[in-house]
Amino acid sequence: MEGLTLYIIIGIIALVIIYVLLTLNKLIKLNNKVKEAFATMDVYLKKRWDLIPNLVETVKGYAKHESETLESIIAARNNYAKLSTSEKLSSNEEISSSLTKLFALAESYPDLKANKNFLDLSKQLTAVEDEIAHSRKYYNGSVRQYNNQIEMIPSNIVALIFGFKSKAMFEASEEEKQSIKVDL
Repeated sequence: MEGLTLYIIIGIIALVIIYVLLTLNKLIKLNNKVKEAFATMDVYLKKRWDLIPNLVETVKGYAKHESETLESIIAARNNYAKLSTSEKLSSNEEISSSLTKLFALAESYPDLKANKNFLDLSKQLTAVEDEIAHSRKYYNGSVRQYNNQIEMIPSNIVALIFGFKSKAMFEASEEEKQSIKVDL
């Protein structure tokens, strides 16, 4: 009887160890998926940042007295590489706001709006923004799966023991949530 009890205890311990290892592997896999999703989004954000100096230079020729707007965009771009992951997510709000100001500025200059270089850069930026939107969706889906795994019972116990923490989703800023006014 004691031998049977020992086998049952060893079996239970083995099952717990197997469960912990399987859960740990799943958490690592999901964490890596979040990192990969962010890296993908980061590539597109960098593409956007790389287009900005060309766009700013094009606008500068038409709007010399708007240097404050242009300088803030370039300053934000130059700091991007030094930022942490969470800071990169929040800096997106700053650049989106700056780009909105830049395109509003372009509305004041009909010659600029007709400039071939400006139009080409605007199209490229639109394409990159679409890619960013798709990568945000993928990133948020990856974060949702990861956060679900570390918050749901019983895998949350393994996550707590091994120090897995929730990740922030990429959310639109309050400015981006506002409806756009269209004057025709």
